[in-house]
Amino acid sequence: MVDVVKRFRDLGCDEIGIADTIGVGNAEQVKRVLEAAAREYPIGQISGHFHDTYGQAIANVYASLQVGVSRFDTSIAGLGGCPYAKGATGNVATEDVLFLLNGLGIETGIDLDQMVGAGQWISAFLGRKSMSRAGNALFAKQQSRDEQSAAA
Repeated sequence: MVDVVKRFRDLGCDEIGIADTIGVGNAEQVKRVLEAAAREYPIGQISGHFHDTYGQAIANVYASLQVGVSRFDTSIAGLGGCPYAKGATGNVATEDVLFLLNGLGIETGIDLDQMVGAGQWISAFLGRKSMSRAGNALFAKQQSRDEQSAAA
């Protein structure tokens, strides 16, 4: 990976995305890889791309934040997959990353409630449940509030 980062740097790339496209990485591995990449390329120009196959994507985002990475590829409702790995799931859900960032006090300028709505809408349209844990929990909470309001 360090050799690839050096090659991209020497080619003049503006940003390098470090990816776990099959979703098998864990936070400690991600931290070590990003620290090694940062020795060869500015950390502010490195982004993260994490699939959630084994449920580790949000932990990997958090580990990336600790190293100084602040840009991530996400997917509303966790849609997607990886054509290279049978069974690999989509990118980390946008809603889950926003929930994490909000909890850490990091301002994104993105409305989490609107993302939850969009994730629920596209998931219903596709006839499947959203893969976003935070999105599903926040949607259920909103539905409960709506039901209580309607009953009152």
